[in-house]
Amino acid sequence: MITNLRSRIAASTYLNSAPLIWSFLHGSKRGTVDFIDAVPSRCAQLLSQSEVDAALVPVIEYQRIPGGAMVPDVCVGSQNEVLSVVLVSKNTQLEDIRTVALDESSRTSATLVKVIFREFLGREPEWTTRSPNLDEMLDRNDAALIIGDPGMTFPRTGLKVWDMASLWRNYTGLGFVFAMWMVGKEEVDVDFAEARDEGVTRIEEIVDAYKVRIPNVDLYRYLTENIVYRIDNSMQRGLELYFELAHKHGLIERVKPLRYI
Repeated sequence: MITNLRSRIAASTYLNSAPLIWSFLHGSKRGTVDFIDAVPSRCAQLLSQSEVDAALVPVIEYQRIPGGAMVPDVCVGSQNEVLSVVLVSKNTQLEDIRTVALDESSRTSATLVKVIFREFLGREPEWTTRSPNLDEMLDRNDAALIIGDPGMTFPRTGLKVWDMASLWRNYTGLGFVFAMWMVGKEEVDVDFAEARDEGVTRIEEIVDAYKVRIPNVDLYRYLTENIVYRIDNSMQRGLELYFELAHKHGLIERVKPLRYI
């Protein structure tokens, strides 16, 4: 039972979500919520167990968590190349992959890669779930799905890397939504859109604050060109198609209609 007067919210502190949470951690909304830093899969668990009032969850969890509603038009998504959600192989072609290690931090992306193999490649690799250590993941598997900051910081020389948003765009022509704020009850008094708007004006500060091992100019481009924080028609249609295909291939039990606060 949640008894705090302030809303409790959970989100990952991956770079891709930084503009959505900057206001709560450093900006005008600092101190207005109790913030919990957790990987995306854990955020979904906290919300499903009513340990937080709202969470930035992998979008597939909207279909799995009973009740609740989504915050409209605030997301972590991509129109083309996302960079931080990738399938990696040492030397195996996409069509020949037989075993895949899935990043345990991911749920939307894990479902996405299964949808792509089943719907568009007509194949079903063997799946395992591992912690995001690329060397260990590839030690016994043809490929590894890795997300977030770990998905951007490994050396790519000699590896085959498929960007998951790019694959989705190639097969569907649509954008993709990876995560959205979800609330357990509609009366949560937090303005997530206002927080997003403040965060996207602080991109340079965010880049300076993050210690990810790639050049700052690339980080700035990543947050302003690769990641999208609002949902347009292409991304909305992509979200709906993603849910339909996840259901078609038995990855969710049903398609719950989208409900927004």
